[in-house]
Amino acid sequence: MSVEQIFEGQTVLITGAAGGFGKSASALFAERGANLVLSDYNADGLAALAASLEKDGHKVTTLAGSVAEEDHCRETVELAMERFGRLDVAINNAGIGHDAAKTAQIDSKQAHMTVQVDLMGVFYGMKYQIREMEKAHGQDGRICSILNVASLAGLSGAPTLGMYAAAKFGVVGLTKSAAIEYARRGIRINAICPAFARTPMVEDGLLAAGGGTKEAEDFLTRGIPMRRLAEPEEITRSMLWICDPRNTFMTGQAVALDGGTSAQ
Repeated sequence: MSVEQIFEGQTVLITGAAGGFGKSASALFAERGANLVLSDYNADGLAALAASLEKDGHKVTTLAGSVAEEDHCRETVELAMERFGRLDVAINNAGIGHDAAKTAQIDSKQAHMTVQVDLMGVFYGMKYQIREMEKAHGQDGRICSILNVASLAGLSGAPTLGMYAAAKFGVVGLTKSAAIEYARRGIRINAICPAFARTPMVEDGLLAAGGGTKEAEDFLTRGIPMRRLAEPEEITRSMLWICDPRNTFMTGQAVALDGGTSAQ
């Protein structure tokens, strides 16, 4: 069965593309016709992903670097315009965590870097993405989309992950504020708030801290009614729907993808 080319001719920018949600999203959007602009701190992983996608005939350009640096975020948008001449969808996905600890024990350097990547990285990205998207709407009436990857920790408290939660709460607040500001300027801005998923951040961090055992995973998912981790593609398929150009009336939402956790 052929995949519907709903992003044919459009340019999709994805940060944190080399692993987890970013890698899965890159494949799904490429399969649906998108030209891709991919960013990640992991230069080798980014190059490998691009080579794999190009081998399948997809159009991809990459820029390695950290979203914690404003210049990098500006340059990824410039790259989209130079290579493809347009920017239709931006997925601000790059993020990090910090070592699990109660608030008074969180390392200050880790706290600062978590905010710099998880919150300021989204702000820097949006700052330049919005400028091009607003310009495009003025020129041809185009509707563009920004999707920020927050977390369930951005909707409720997250004991021992306090600075991560603070940054993700900030992402939700920034998303909602910008959505209102640009609702009449041709830009839909939304966020997703996943619970724990089977990504490197979880498997290499939280699960590893618990020994990487089934018991550690069971402990991590004890508050999720489905009693399991999300698979990356379960999250990234929701990205397709939220960014679908036919999904024209949805903006300012922070969508929980949490196996029923927030329903309790």
